[in-house]
Amino acid sequence: MKRKIYLEDTPLAVAQKRLLDAVEFLPRTEWISTVDALGRVTAEPIFAEVSMPNYHASAMDGIAVKASSTYSAHEKNPLKLRRGTDFQVIDTGDPIPEQFDAVIMIENVHMIDEDTYEIIEPASPWQHIRQIGEDVVAGELILPAHHVLRPVDLGAMLAGGVVEVPVISRPKAAIIPTGTELVYPKKKIERGEIPEFNGTVFASYLQTWGAEPVYKGIVEDNYVKIKEAVLEAVETSDFVLMNAGSSAGSEDFTVHVIQELGEVMMHGVATRPGKPVVIGQVKGKPVIGLPGYPVSAYLALEWFARPLVYKYLGLSEPVRTNIKATLGRRVVSVMGAEDFVRMTIGAVRGKFIANPLTRAAGVTMSMVRADGLLRIPTTSLGYEQGEEVDIELYRPLEQIENTMVFAGSHDMTLDLLATAIHKAAPDRFMSSAHVGSMGGILAIRKGEAHAAGVHLFDENTGEYNIPFVNQYLRDVPYVLVNLVYRQQGWIVPSGNPLGIQKIEDLKRDGLTYINRQRGAGTRLLFDYLLKQAGMKPEDVYGYNREDFSHLSVAAAVAGGTADCGLGILSAAKAFQLGFVPVAEERYDLLMTREFYESEAGQLLLSVMTSERFRRQVEDLGGYSCRDTGKVVYES
Repeated sequence: MKRKIYLEDTPLAVAQKRLLDAVEFLPRTEWISTVDALGRVTAEPIFAEVSMPNYHASAMDGIAVKASSTYSAHEKNPLKLRRGTDFQVIDTGDPIPEQFDAVIMIENVHMIDEDTYEIIEPASPWQHIRQIGEDVVAGELILPAHHVLRPVDLGAMLAGGVVEVPVISRPKAAIIPTGTELVYPKKKIERGEIPEFNGTVFASYLQTWGAEPVYKGIVEDNYVKIKEAVLEAVETSDFVLMNAGSSAGSEDFTVHVIQELGEVMMHGVATRPGKPVVIGQVKGKPVIGLPGYPVSAYLALEWFARPLVYKYLGLSEPVRTNIKATLGRRVVSVMGAEDFVRMTIGAVRGKFIANPLTRAAGVTMSMVRADGLLRIPTTSLGYEQGEEVDIELYRPLEQIENTMVFAGSHDMTLDLLATAIHKAAPDRFMSSAHVGSMGGILAIRKGEAHAAGVHLFDENTGEYNIPFVNQYLRDVPYVLVNLVYRQQGWIVPSGNPLGIQKIEDLKRDGLTYINRQRGAGTRLLFDYLLKQAGMKPEDVYGYNREDFSHLSVAAAVAGGTADCGLGILSAAKAFQLGFVPVAEERYDLLMTREFYESEAGQLLLSVMTSERFRRQVEDLGGYSCRDTGKVVYES
């Protein structure tokens, strides 16, 4: 097969419209039990079969009477009524005897004896009576077509005698993951294997939107087998989703298969991430080739598969809530494509603060942690720190409003702290932005965070944090509270095969180091160690390669792309790596006095100092909680 390169830059809105305009669905109808119809979409208008109630029924416990026979009743002229002739005792829901047309509540009746009751107020015709059809009248329209059935709708239909309901069959969406490297998820993954989890995510999204996912299983990178899978899928599904193989590599067959079997409408959209999307038709059925990288795939799934589901069901797509938020960090873009940046968000001093998560298309956790999405237009170069932007929310607004914003240095105990806070107060949440210790101090100064993790070593005084905080927060009343002491050291492969013991060992030829980002406390410590050893940055191969967390450094060592990195023991343990201790450092939380004294601040302090939290932290290894919760310094 001759290889062809496609990949266009079709604007997203144009691509979506072109797809929807080209598709004409013929939705199927099925009849199902009303009690099983929650969340389904009505295929036609629903009319009541019977009235509810279908008889005149008492709305109260009391006595049924003829209203006209009670008009003379007065507190100065009590009226005596005889059982059987003038009244009949009745309970709520009982049919009204034909000779009566009103109900008097039992509270307003005085019983003289078993057969004689007395009233002092007259009844009005039809008082306290539910007349036939008060709720539902036979023949009445209960629900329109293309209506998503809610719990109350099921009740109304059953009350109206509708025990079976015509609904639109869920559109069938075939899912075909492709890739020779893919394996079904398992506990132990061998080198070169990638667990196939995108299919599960696709299926879950499709179910949420109202479709019926049909998982076809993994298909290896073989042109003939992929073509056979697509041909089978279009025969049994309403549209087809192919995952991976949508770019322009030597084994990216998606576009060529669609071209041979049908029509390629577009290959490539002007977005980051998500560019290598293929949109086409085979035998009149939409076929969408989604990128293999998870974030790209999930965004493209929403852009193109969700509109298809809602069009099939005859529904309008739901719109997420948008808010104005202030950027805690600069976000850079390149003109020519729309950028979609995952964000964490919280409310600080009455305004929303948003910080970008990693923008790598393969980082699934960026979607897990995202509170919202920042959309950067094709004509923009990005936004500056402190600029106000529009954010599309992934989480409810009330959760965002109750989220504590942490900035600063990364530490694994922050994840434990977030969990503990939410457990102690289910309406409270916590988000963390790994911007380094200096970035955290500046966020506190600008009012863009509630707390900041800091571990900055001052080589002139030998003190942690206080000299730096005093320098940058001269006019901001603050409190510095210890969270933990932790071990910093060389993270190396298990067994330390290169025998790394001291910083001078990093000068060896062929040894690769991975560094932390500028402004991180770990970076300052490393630079201090370099200076003490009389070394220069250029002496260390990999000095300029930066990462933003201890876990990322450990992952690089575990993956073999680095031989060493400076980080904490708990990160090394998480990847079963070797660790050579270098120094114990103090890791503090910096807060404004206002936040420290607030209800949220005191909740944070109580969680930090709980015995349960201390045990969890020390179980990670490399931590000491001997001063956790202690005020180290305050201004």
